[in-house]
Amino acid sequence: MIIAIDKRGSINLPASLRKELRLKNGDHLNLSVEEGGIIVLQPVVIYPTIQLGEQGLRKLKEARESGAGQMPPWFDKEIEDAKADSKQKIS
Repeated sequence: MIIAIDKRGSINLPASLRKELRLKNGDHLNLSVEEGGIIVLQPVVIYPTIQLGEQGLRKLKEARESGAGQMPPWFDKEIEDAKADSKQKIS
């Protein structure tokens, strides 16, 4: 498959390839260059980092200690996925 580089240095992946790889707008790719100048693009998932100030940390601590509520199941899954991803070796 031949693709062109535009004047800004951007490339466009054909729709058929994006569909085959299930890539959508906003997805991220890791670019690496291997021996012989071979360019490799690999899809990656980026998890946003949440940063809390002192007040936010205090409220979070109070909420955890109160035991009054539970996080929704989807949030627990996100936490577990993030833990698993953090254990993978990044090369």
